Amino acid sequence: MTRLGFAALSGLQLSSDTKSKASGQFKILADNRQARHNYELFDRLEAGLVLTGTEVKSARTGRINLQDAFAEITSGEAWLVNAHFSPYSHGNRFNHEAMRRRKLLLHNKEIEKWFLKTRDRGLTLIPLKIYLKDGRVKCEVALARGKKLHDKRDAERKREQEAEAKAGMVRRREREK
Repeated sequence: MTRLGFAALSGLQLSSDTKSKASGQFKILADNRQARHNYELFDRLEAGLVLTGTEVKSARTGRINLQDAFAEITSGEAWLVNAHFSPYSHGNRFNHEAMRRRKLLLHNKEIEKWFLKTRDRGLTLIPLKIYLKDGRVKCEVALARGKKLHDKRDAERKREQEAEAKAGMVRRREREK
């Protein structure tokens, strides 16, 4: 019987680490913040990653860089390209290559659908974050289109206007009290 099942039957209190695993929470290992600024994001999808042992250990310490990373679909398989997983400090001769291509685990229908969208509409696949979910390393991939400079300026202007409006509402509430 699993630890969760035994605790539920016996009425015992679960430790905090077991609670987080049972509730499906995840720990973010790497986040591509620039992607939200440089790209207009559409569909998102969670994909598994095929990693070696030292890559997983390096990922658990958060030593991943998604700055220039992208995903590509070639011959019916999805690949994560240019993601930098730093070598594991205790990996010795069995350590992994930092910039190798890593396979993304997706269903065939999803791969086919996204391949058609990237080919026809000129979209690209961008990894948004890599996280640990139930002991497995997952990657959130988004279908994206690059923003032009004026689009970035419009987004910044809109964000500033919303912040000003929100601050004005807070000031008004404070005056009314």
